Amino acid sequence: MLKQKFRLKTNSSFKATYSQRRIVSDEFFVLYGGKDKENSETQTRIGFVVSKKIHKRAVKRNRIKRLIREALRLAIKNNENENINRFQSLIYVAKDESLNLNFEKAKISVTKLINKLAKKFI
Repeated sequence: MLKQKFRLKTNSSFKATYSQRRIVSDEFFVLYGGKDKENSETQTRIGFVVSKKIHKRAVKRNRIKRLIREALRLAIKNNENENINRFQSLIYVAKDESLNLNFEKAKISVTKLINKLAKKFI
């Protein structure tokens, strides 16, 4: 489980991240990136969005969020991706294809998107 200090919680935080217009995507997710950090000691906050258009049942939507959360938690714990700490906030938005997602694909997709975002907005 991703710790509370890493989560994006307020509506204003989500709106601020969306307004930055730093967007990359793959077949499973769309990733929105916030501002670049000035202070590297602050934690990157991460939000997850799975709309009812993906699936009407909350069980299915929550499963997708759990997969993304766990993949990110492991990436942060193992320092697999140094670009995670480059942004103030990140938002993962699930696409329809994420319903058939397994953990290995989620892990690859999550880290690939962060690298893609970092390269695009240097």
